[in-house]
Amino acid sequence: MEIPHSIIAVDLGGTKILVGEVTPAGEVLQTKSYASDTTNQDTALQGIIHSINDFQAGSTLIGREQIAIGVGVVGRVDTRGGIWHEIQPDKKKWINVSELLESIFQLPCGVDNDVACATRAEQVFGWGQQSKNFIYFNIGTGIAAGTVVDGHYVEGSHFNAGEVGHMVVAMDSDVRCACGRYGCVERIASGLGMHERVVALLPEYPSTVLELVEGQRMAAQTIFEAAEQADSLASRIVDDAARAAAAAIMNLVRVTDPDTIVLGGGVARNAYFFERIKQALNPSTMRFVTNGLVYTKVQSEATGLVGAALAGLAASQSRKKVGGVGQC
Repeated sequence: MEIPHSIIAVDLGGTKILVGEVTPAGEVLQTKSYASDTTNQDTALQGIIHSINDFQAGSTLIGREQIAIGVGVVGRVDTRGGIWHEIQPDKKKWINVSELLESIFQLPCGVDNDVACATRAEQVFGWGQQSKNFIYFNIGTGIAAGTVVDGHYVEGSHFNAGEVGHMVVAMDSDVRCACGRYGCVERIASGLGMHERVVALLPEYPSTVLELVEGQRMAAQTIFEAAEQADSLASRIVDDAARAAAAAIMNLVRVTDPDTIVLGGGVARNAYFFERIKQALNPSTMRFVTNGLVYTKVQSEATGLVGAALAGLAASQSRKKVGGVGQC
């Protein structure tokens, strides 16, 4: 079956850039992964440009015509203006990503935050088809969330809604976050946070099977596998992470009264960790979350990619209304 149109979509993560060809209906036709470097926005953007160039040159594109480029990036994004404000407070530079990529590739370009992309994909193609009030809770290298209330995605006044990784969930914690506070969920329950806990606690557990390799981050999957085998260090880290993630989820439940919590992100895809989080949820707090804690209905490894394609599609439709690429 011939596919008339497709979108080049890019999902920038903490460890990789996923590039793919996606149809306007959300079907992922093909993907390719590249290493990412988010040291700063300029470096990350050069990685995105290289990845798109390589993907176009090395792939036989399936769609007869590519109608847009859509990009999901970490940090604060003004999606209407196509402007990437920052990765985090100490990594900030005002960059008009849409304008830059349109000038290079001669296609309409839409850009949004990566977790916002995943949330919008869920809203259009996943749980959003049966829920107008849900939270997409993403656990990957970091932690963030997207909130949909009465069918509307909550963006915030400064494009900063959803940075729930900086929600304190352990008041007596000695784990210091980059934001300056102690006990933030991201530093306890994310992939990076669990690695940091291994580094900090390893001297206390000489019999652990966990071994650090210099210059490499320990994969969350490795920690989960050790915890399933009752390794004491791994079990402590996973227990703390599950309780922290559950606490953050329950805090969010009290704010917007969702009927569904969608768990997404590479770390959250682990079934063992998923169940540990479920066990840590308080039934009284969760009693109105009628659909409970669930996995995404969108292809889990490509949820952000599908959402990035939606950003590209929106840019394409906007340009048609005003008469051409680059006219906003």
